[in-house]
Amino acid sequence: MASPTLITPSTSTPKALITPIRSKLISVPTTNAATRRRREFLSLAAGILSPALFLPATSAFAASDEEYVKEASEVIKKVRSTLSMEKTNPNIADSVAELRETSNYWVAKYRREKALLGRASFRDIYSALNAVSGHYVSFGPTTPIPAKRKQRILEEMDTAEKALQRGR
Repeated sequence: MASPTLITPSTSTPKALITPIRSKLISVPTTNAATRRRREFLSLAAGILSPALFLPATSAFAASDEEYVKEASEVIKKVRSTLSMEKTNPNIADSVAELRETSNYWVAKYRREKALLGRASFRDIYSALNAVSGHYVSFGPTTPIPAKRKQRILEEMDTAEKALQRGR
């Protein structure tokens, strides 16, 4: 049986289920001096800043060629020193971690540079770093790289170094 309060009509007016929302956008505009200055400032700032948001990144933000050559040479040196370590060396895990950090920084910095993507040095270093980091991620930092893979990585480092010297 139903509750008597639900069936019996009440004498009071029912409350609205949805309360009206007063929008601040439709309110009467106040035109005091502070509001006008704020609006002028915001429109001026939007006019100045909006072209900067739509312009593509130019080569002014790109790294210089000398910086690329220097950092690529450092990465090559780091890869060679890490690969030449003996598996019994107690510092190999630290060296691999440092190499991984260096290679992640180098790849993140230069992979978006359209001018560098076609360079032979970039392609070879990127390929070698991919092979090295893939090995250490899969097998751990203390597992030595197989001789065949190590030879290919060192050959890529040699060709990348030659390409860097030639400006490629």
